[in-house]
Amino acid sequence: MTGYDRAWLGIDLGTQSVRALVVAADGQVLGAGASTLTSHRDGPRHEQDPATWWPAAASACRAALAASGPTRVDGVSVDGTSGTVLLVDRSDGRPLTPALMYDDTRAGEQAHRVNEAGADLWAALGYRRMQPAWALPKLAWLLAEHPELTATARLAHQVDVVNRALVGGPVATDLSNALKTGVDLIGERWPTEVFDALGLPGALLPDLVRPGTPIGTVGAAAAELTGLPKGTPVIAGCTDGCAAQLGAGALAVGSWNSVLGTTLVLKGVTEELINDPLGVVYSHKSPDGRWLPGGASGTGAGAVGREFAGRDLDELAAGAARYEPAAVLAYPLASARGERFPFLAPDAEAFLLGTPRDDYERYAAMLQGVGYLERLCFDYLASLGAPAHGDLMLTGGGARGRYWCQLRADILGRPVKLPANAESALGVAVLAATPGRSPAEVAAEMVRIRETVDPRPEVTARLEEPYRRLLAELTARGWLPAEQAVRVTSPLERERR
Repeated sequence: MTGYDRAWLGIDLGTQSVRALVVAADGQVLGAGASTLTSHRDGPRHEQDPATWWPAAASACRAALAASGPTRVDGVSVDGTSGTVLLVDRSDGRPLTPALMYDDTRAGEQAHRVNEAGADLWAALGYRRMQPAWALPKLAWLLAEHPELTATARLAHQVDVVNRALVGGPVATDLSNALKTGVDLIGERWPTEVFDALGLPGALLPDLVRPGTPIGTVGAAAAELTGLPKGTPVIAGCTDGCAAQLGAGALAVGSWNSVLGTTLVLKGVTEELINDPLGVVYSHKSPDGRWLPGGASGTGAGAVGREFAGRDLDELAAGAARYEPAAVLAYPLASARGERFPFLAPDAEAFLLGTPRDDYERYAAMLQGVGYLERLCFDYLASLGAPAHGDLMLTGGGARGRYWCQLRADILGRPVKLPANAESALGVAVLAATPGRSPAEVAAEMVRIRETVDPRPEVTARLEEPYRRLLAELTARGWLPAEQAVRVTSPLERERR
């Protein structure tokens, strides 16, 4: 026996794998399972075979449940990659097209049409424009390529395919995954006037519910394949980014989750919808009706990993501690070019100003550069009125290094918390436990904090000047708008005011 008589199952659909976790009410992971996925990239195209999702998810569930022992599962929920869509048969849910993945950008022409048709709504929702990788332009592309499917097909997000298999019939989609498909999050409805202008029939669209809403129960066929008991409640999920925020426990107003992986992604909680004049911040909606603003930067650990591949990062960190701050200034980008948050600059390129005295200073400059961009993200959010007085959770691969977490706390001038386990599968297990309760209440019980890192005031003071110098350099290069550079102040300064 495990000693636990209640638990919830979270299923995370990723690009390279499906991950399933059985999580107890106190956050203890009782069992885990995973299955691999593959995808195909060709220039701007990135596709995955949707027929592989359900077998992989079922296999991961079986493994997680087998490892958890005789524990009662009270609910299951699924998250998926944001903006991944396909067309399925309206009657039986059978995939009719490959899945266009979250970063597939072939729908550039359709994005222009979408932005013309929905300009007023996109402005009201705060993000102002859709990118080619968003789901609505890709839906228009799919129908232009397959006009014969218009009368028989239905739009499906990645999570919808697995949820339908779990339930054994049609399911509603959640507002989180529907954001990039053009859902009106204020009215919580499909904007039929925009779809009509685009010539997209309403019959394509599934019903809508908030994340955390029961959408059915596990059917007999799914029970046999997954090991879940027939009748287990299936709870509407969310995107993988929102699931990671749930897993970090950043669910109170003013709290933030900063995910440092290949790139840097910030997500927070506000009472009011943030309206961003630059269109680089967009907001999901929480299960309790609050707003979850955030953005994804082009900087991140990917740039550092590429520069120092194969090196001992602990040894580099020990040497980097001698350079606080480094005499050289770095703007690290994970990709060749392009910044999308906290400013939009498609032509932005990484740079290193000055000549490092050794590899330790180069490493220090790159860590500090990512930290400065993280602070600029928070400063910009604060300038838009977003509260930043709550907990700040650091997650992602970049949070595994203790020194980098300390440095980020120093640059931000505020304590940071490191969750013990903030993966998306944990977050969506939290969501599975929310019916009848607030997400913040559930997360407070299920999310464990392994450490709080306090800033070092003397280091914070030394890192102020190079931060301002980086702002000046980004402005001089024409990437950071001058008016934005002038009005950004630190969240802590704004709170004091």
